[in-house]
Amino acid sequence: MVRVAILDDYADAALTLADWTPVSQRADIQVFNRHLSDSEAIAALQPFDVICTLRERARISAEILDQLPNLKAIVVSDGHVRTIDNEAATARKILVCEGKAPDDMPAAPSATAEFAWGLMLATLRHIPAEAQRLRGGEWQHSLGQELAGRTLGIVGLGRIGTRMAHYAHAFDMKVLAWSQSLTDQAARKAGATRVEKEALFRNSDIVSVHYVLSARSRGLVGQPDIAAMKPTAYLINTSRGPLVDEAALLDALREKRIAGAGLDVFDQEPLPKDHPFCTLENVTMTPHLGFVTETSMRRFYAGAALAVAAYLRGEPANILNPAVLAHE
Repeated sequence: MVRVAILDDYADAALTLADWTPVSQRADIQVFNRHLSDSEAIAALQPFDVICTLRERARISAEILDQLPNLKAIVVSDGHVRTIDNEAATARKILVCEGKAPDDMPAAPSATAEFAWGLMLATLRHIPAEAQRLRGGEWQHSLGQELAGRTLGIVGLGRIGTRMAHYAHAFDMKVLAWSQSLTDQAARKAGATRVEKEALFRNSDIVSVHYVLSARSRGLVGQPDIAAMKPTAYLINTSRGPLVDEAALLDALREKRIAGAGLDVFDQEPLPKDHPFCTLENVTMTPHLGFVTETSMRRFYAGAALAVAAYLRGEPANILNPAVLAHE
């Protein structure tokens, strides 16, 4: 029987959030609910014909593909995922297919923006630390900061950044925005004022990053940007860890040259428990939860189930490396 692996299902929800019956009738399904290192992935995945990945949780490199002799198809939840070596998969005649949910299935367009706002509030009001102290029998220790009258700087005024600007006005905040191609008109339409990058970091009380990670944007928030921030300012990142120069941010936080940071994403995920961020009291951290809601997960896993079922029927769809078929 064909063997199908569902990787990195941390909440152990894949099989309950989607209908996998058409797959289970033709294949044996195994769920991996913790992250596998490269060596663990090679050892565990050798028997599998199909692998399902979620966003960028799994890295499938050429070195890993070389040691998975039975692998014939990889199903990804997003056609823009950069952690799968499509070129190497194509060379090994392994299909890479995008799992797409039905068009009429509810989406979660505000999930990340809502979470980013929650992380901002949690960071400025020290909610996680105070909640933990309360469980230990202690009472108030910290002084929080309010949002009204403050300035929010948004790096990347796309779909999520625009929602953040909308939320900011409900909290009586001023909004500045910058991105490499942002125009004054587009910023005004979103309720923001376009400024140059240096001015945004210099004048914002909170900087929130909402940018797509690419070769062009890696390290977009660098040491000069962080150095320009006020000592009372906070950095919030719910997009991708490598957008921000991690070493520069760590130095600024250690030396308290900025007030703090709220981080949902990191250069290395899952974050190692001995990472320096874990030792800093002025960092609020969450494990890449921005997109993780029941609604969004239903869509991801429904799309994966449909893609695997189509492959098993001999009718693979949404193929991201069609050159594989050309060689058959």
